[in-house]
Amino acid sequence: MVGTVPMIPLPRRPVAPDARARDWYENELGWATVAGEPLRLVTGVRFDVLDVPAEAGAAALRHLAPGSPVALQGDRMRLLVAAGGAEELPGLLDWLEWGSLPLDLLALGAGGRLDAPAPPGPDAGGPRPLPAGRTGPAFPARRIPAPRSAGSPHSAQGAALWLRPPEPGREVEASLPTLSAVGGGGGAPDLVRLVDTVAAHCHRIRLRRACAGPPAVQPLAFS
Repeated sequence: MVGTVPMIPLPRRPVAPDARARDWYENELGWATVAGEPLRLVTGVRFDVLDVPAEAGAAALRHLAPGSPVALQGDRMRLLVAAGGAEELPGLLDWLEWGSLPLDLLALGAGGRLDAPAPPGPDAGGPRPLPAGRTGPAFPARRIPAPRSAGSPHSAQGAALWLRPPEPGREVEASLPTLSAVGGGGGAPDLVRLVDTVAAHCHRIRLRRACAGPPAVQPLAFS
């Protein structure tokens, strides 16, 4: 009599970090992602993004609600704003009299893509969320990583990190700065104040760099 061979399940392959992150964004947050690697988020659906120098973004954190998500990538800060904010930005800058100046201020709206920061957790390796009530410009400036070299994995081309991660189970729209909050008396942050503060600091950064001038050119030494 030939005995039956017991069925031994094949070992499971470990879930890739990108797969875990994609599951977190799509199933826990309900955010759309782009197929392929690296993992990227679709803007213009649940939110738009203001991409600014980290220094300018830190100064504007006081205008955000405690649950408003903020990401870092190298020396850039990504402030999530209400969907449609990117389309409103040029007219808003003109109205605030910043439109004629070359500001280091970008907006990602419909059809845009954002590098997905690693989900928060003990192994994420990024900065933790700012404690409630500590959102003034001085405090976040101490928490923002210094700009890295171009070859660093955390440079502008490297990994994105959450400074303030989104909270699963919570509708992100209610916490995002919006133009409709102007004079509305609601709980949403005011996009006008946020943009005005960011633009002012972008202008200061530009003036400071202009005053510093180009780096001195060292003469070549010939033997």
